[in-house]
Amino acid sequence: MITQLYNFDDLPRETVRRGVERAAFRGDNFMAVMNWLQPGMDVSPHSHTFEQVVMIVSGRVRFHVGDESYEAGPGSIIRIPPHVEHYAEPLGDEVALNLDIFAPIREDYLHLVEYQTASHAADRTDEARVDDGAAA
Repeated sequence: MITQLYNFDDLPRETVRRGVERAAFRGDNFMAVMNWLQPGMDVSPHSHTFEQVVMIVSGRVRFHVGDESYEAGPGSIIRIPPHVEHYAEPLGDEVALNLDIFAPIREDYLHLVEYQTASHAADRTDEARVDDGAAA
């Protein structure tokens, strides 16, 4: 198994739309996506077919989930059920950091974790060696 230390501030970022950037990290069965939400960003109400867990790392946001809205600050955790429209809007004048957790991994976000391809390939090779050794 290959273990590596990463920092979201150093990972490749993608600009999603005006005022929103994201970077991601994955394991075998989960994906964590850090979002940088700028005050005045373009909001984008949306829904998807999978469950999402959101944790506010810093700043404050108003998170809209279905017909409800929640003011959330650091340490707040929000579960978004599948198929429910949702979006966030930063409150105040500081950037809000919003960490999304997805399990299983979002296939449409795999481009965000290409930097991890080599380490995951090495993990699969190590697992195959262990499986071969167990069979002998």
